Amino acid sequence: QVRLVESGGGLAQTGGSLRLSCAASGSSFSVNAMGWFRQAPGKQRALVASITSGGSANYGDSVKGRFTISRDNAKNTVYLQMNSLKPEDTAVYYCYSAIRGSIYWGQGTQVTVSS
Repeated sequence: QVRLVESGGGLAQTGGSLRLSCAASGSSFSVNAMGWFRQAPGKQRALVASITSGGSANYGDSVKGRFTISRDNAKNTVYLQMNSLKPEDTAVYYCYSAIRGSIYWGQGTQVTVSS
């Protein structure tokens, strides 16, 4: 079974930074895309960032220029460096991993940004 473990969430002030990590374990197969979606109360789930096994990254419009996604393929781990945080970044962040056409989700981690 595949397990995704997220870490790094918490409380930050406006303009501050947080770094999220997501590690995939329990699979003998290579991970393709990994990334995060986020969901705030009353809003639809939205893509934050994704990255392919080759390192090609995509970002949601609201985080471009502020967030950077990277990965370590040897560790099956993806990182999200979040800079210049805004209150609207407050949400539960869900890591995902695509393995052999299946999507696996992390447990979610709360990110709260205060003014």
